[in-house]
Amino acid sequence: MRTHMRGSHLARNTILNLFGQGIPLLVAFFTIPFLTKTLGSDRFGVIALSWVILNYFAVFDLGLGRATTKFIAAELSRGNNQNIPSILRAVVRAQYGLGIVGGLVLAGFTPYLVERTLKIPYALWGEAKATFYILAVAIPVVLVSGSYRGSLEAAQRFDLVNAVAIPSGLANYLMPVVAVLLRWGLPGTILLLVIIRILGLTTLWWLANRTFSSTTGGPTTDASLLGTLLRFGGWVTVSGVVGPILVYSDRFFIGSLLGLAAVSYYSAPYEMVTRLWIIPGSLVATLFPAFSNLDARGQEERTRITRVFFQSVRYLLLGVGSIAILLVSNARNVLGAWLGPEYATESSATLQVFAVAVLINSAAQVPFTLVQAVGRPDLTAKLHLLEVPIYVVLAWTLITRWGVAGAAVAWLVRVTLDALLLFVVAARLLQMSTRMFFTEKIPQATALVLILAAIGYGLSLYSLPMWTHLISTIIIFLVFAGIGIRLFIPDSERERILQLLKAVIRSS
Repeated sequence: MRTHMRGSHLARNTILNLFGQGIPLLVAFFTIPFLTKTLGSDRFGVIALSWVILNYFAVFDLGLGRATTKFIAAELSRGNNQNIPSILRAVVRAQYGLGIVGGLVLAGFTPYLVERTLKIPYALWGEAKATFYILAVAIPVVLVSGSYRGSLEAAQRFDLVNAVAIPSGLANYLMPVVAVLLRWGLPGTILLLVIIRILGLTTLWWLANRTFSSTTGGPTTDASLLGTLLRFGGWVTVSGVVGPILVYSDRFFIGSLLGLAAVSYYSAPYEMVTRLWIIPGSLVATLFPAFSNLDARGQEERTRITRVFFQSVRYLLLGVGSIAILLVSNARNVLGAWLGPEYATESSATLQVFAVAVLINSAAQVPFTLVQAVGRPDLTAKLHLLEVPIYVVLAWTLITRWGVAGAAVAWLVRVTLDALLLFVVAARLLQMSTRMFFTEKIPQATALVLILAAIGYGLSLYSLPMWTHLISTIIIFLVFAGIGIRLFIPDSERERILQLLKAVIRSS
């Protein structure tokens, strides 16, 4: 089996990923209020922590999940299917070992976490400990699932990936509701979630075996192969560990300098606007195996990589940019309708800054993905390490001077610096000139978004009647859509987009 990269395939896979991430989020919107009301804040807090462990413990897989996608995609591009079982077997064995170690660590620290760190009420200690012990058993399942999922992503089988991800994501939020209605308690609830993960792993294993004929045969795994995978994955892990520091340290600074109330005024708009990350996340999940596949074919495919690179950046600027403009123009109204007038007053400026920051960060995810896909995750890791001290000093200084708005500005400066550095590194790796960026209209598209966002910000400063403000926002959006489609999407691409949309409508 040899995969072929086409624009229609990339678009289709991106749409599948959007559904895979968006549908469970929609269900969570309705189930979480029920769970918080029924369980109370303490019990729901334990479930929320369980979700964090189940969803994000994969960061400790030493980057082997992404390494699986990278190296299997490369073998598929060369038609070397016989090497795939060796790669997957090496990764799965390593993931099992890492998962067992991680599970033992979590089990060993459970008494300390429950009794001292998390401030769980004494009455819930027994349930909480049982919950974390069950989660410890699930950690190897989580890590190994990432290996099989990565192999399917390498083959561009996002239909199969999301056929597992959507039911698993739905069950992640629906099963706790079932357990609450049956009065099973916290351990029973978490046991249901773990069973869902085991069923997901079993399904991914079966699908991987069908996709690659078999993942159990083939040559014996050697130490050099595992070493190659770990070297690649190790640098991915550095970014995975440093990333949360860059994302979440501002909350600790705000809490220590301004108090917990300020944390809520900062976190609410952040949590709202960063939901937009499912758009670039859905795209780059498709781009990583595509870039890896094309890179493995040699220098002759660099032109194709460059074309896909610029197309992806343009579409993210236009897609996420349209939402960012609407948020900047209507930040006060959106927050007022969602959280009330107090948040509208305290957090609207923060939401406006975040909208622009998430736009810039969304575009930056394309060069980030490219750099890792061409085998240089060390560069992204080193950039993150460079940014940490700069960001820590900047955030502390601006929070001290400007409060919550200063924290948002610091985050904007950090993601802008990160984006510039990533684009420079990507340009050097692909030998792209500065002129090429202007030819592909990346600066022009960015300027259009920022100019219209600035106009929207200016309108938000005036107390206009609701209908006047709404009509002004619609005009800005239509201007953006008209100019964006006309100037930044070629006729041939517009025709392909229309054909894809017609195909999606017919299939639905």
